[in-house]
Amino acid sequence: SDLYQYLGRRPESAASTRLYTNFLDGLEIDAFLGIHPPELAARQRVIVNVEMLCEYEGALEDRIESVLDYDFLREGILAMARDDRFALQETLCERIAALCWECAHVQVVRVSTMKPDIYPEAKAIGCRIVRVRPG
Repeated sequence: SDLYQYLGRRPESAASTRLYTNFLDGLEIDAFLGIHPPELAARQRVIVNVEMLCEYEGALEDRIESVLDYDFLREGILAMARDDRFALQETLCERIAALCWECAHVQVVRVSTMKPDIYPEAKAIGCRIVRVRPG
């Protein structure tokens, strides 16, 4: 994954460190997202993609408690779609990126959102961001 370039150090800088790219691809949500009257009046289809570079110390155990659990991410995004309204895709992307920091293993995240039903001539319109864990 090209997310390694955002680490600011070589991935193999520590022999005991393991890096994995985990992703949630094509999560389809219905959300209030937009600024135009039809977007304000009804939910619309939004496709969300999240890619995370996760860092682990030492060998991984074959247990879900040892790694990123996708449930928190999926449930958090679904809750945002259910409970919040967003004017901009950029804002939604930032909120999803911030959610990813709840997993201490996530070091870099790429989030994209797409609205596929806006222009008949286009497959989708969207926003993509890359964020590095603060600190």
